[in-house]
Amino acid sequence: MNHNHIQRRINTAEAAEYLGVRPGTMEVWRSLGKGPRYIKLGARVVYEIADLDAFAASRVVETSDTATILHGGTHA
Repeated sequence: MNHNHIQRRINTAEAAEYLGVRPGTMEVWRSLGKGPRYIKLGARVVYEIADLDAFAASRVVETSDTATILHGGTHA
């Protein structure tokens, strides 16, 4: 069996550290049906790095400065 395509799965504490939040925040997000996607394996909850990256990317906020840099134009 080829496992090269399988991503490393990390637990809640590791995922919280990866995102820069507290583990309790991850637990609250899960209880509210928010936050990054996760996998429930029996009593265990694990996250895939790609899902954490996608969640973080979905939270990017454009500012007028970054919009000018990314989309061209001049800054007033």
